[in-house]
Amino acid sequence: MKLLNICASRACALIMLVCAATVAHADEIADIGKLLRGGQLDQAMQKVDSYLATKPRDAQGRFLKGLILTEQNKTAEAVTTFTRLTEDYPELPEPYNNLAVLYAGQGQYEKARQSLEMAIRTHPSYATAHENLGDVYAKLASQAYDKALQLDSNNPAAQSKLAMAKELIGSGNTRARAQASQAAPATQAAVKPLPGSAPATAVAAAPAAKPSAAAAAAPAAAPKAVNEEAEIIAAVNNWAAAWAKQDVKAYLAIYAKDFKVPGGKSRSSWEADRKQRIEAPKKIQVKVESPSVSVEGGSASVKFRQYYKSNIVTASSSKTLVMSKSGGNWQIVDEKSGN
Repeated sequence: MKLLNICASRACALIMLVCAATVAHADEIADIGKLLRGGQLDQAMQKVDSYLATKPRDAQGRFLKGLILTEQNKTAEAVTTFTRLTEDYPELPEPYNNLAVLYAGQGQYEKARQSLEMAIRTHPSYATAHENLGDVYAKLASQAYDKALQLDSNNPAAQSKLAMAKELIGSGNTRARAQASQAAPATQAAVKPLPGSAPATAVAAAPAAKPSAAAAAAPAAAPKAVNEEAEIIAAVNNWAAAWAKQDVKAYLAIYAKDFKVPGGKSRSSWEADRKQRIEAPKKIQVKVESPSVSVEGGSASVKFRQYYKSNIVTASSSKTLVMSKSGGNWQIVDEKSGN
């Protein structure tokens, strides 16, 4: 009984220490957010750097740093910060959304579209990302109609559509400014948190798109259970991106050592063939649409619609990738194409 009391006493002490550490963590994050909302950016950066020195992988701290860099107009550093967050925590939608805001501010609307689609894939009910995606589509449409008028200035349909697109873009920018001014004093974000996470704290709104209070909300600490589906979709997107960039090394690295080579070829022969097909076109576009993931044990099956376009050929087909996890990364072990 005495030993039990000693153990109980130590357990209570341990619980008190854990609670104290949790409170201290929340206080530090709250202090950084307060400095950011107050426009004290240098002090906020010093405090977040000090915080991350002891907790370098903390998602909330890193997200706050991205917001501070954004407010300091250090766009390249902010992009790097949010990009690394998407790589380390692909299950969090907010970093993808804020990346899109930054890309849109630079006029990189295609990159913004891709980031927003990833945000929606990881969190389909993320309303802010859906709204931002609508604005990005409007801007892309505006550019397309403008190009059409450059080629045919007397096209009345294109003139009308361009005017409608610009009206949409203009109203969207007006709302963005209003929401940005309202977001700063907010204490709770108007966004449903991810499963297993605490309500996120709204600390600031990122500029140059439609960052509502929800868009600027810092994600809560990443859940311990990794979202495998998001990881797998990210791996498929990396595969498609490497293909589109004609980066043969990165493309082939996504195929596992035990990849089932089609047609009974040797691995070296297949790789040589893929290298030639990837490098031959002047330009390649690859789009993965509507991926559906099924996970069973350490294996996964991903079905999607693949759109391929180059200066040589344009094709669309259904595709299935069978993947397995090795060394912490999802790799392709088999692939099948169909109509």
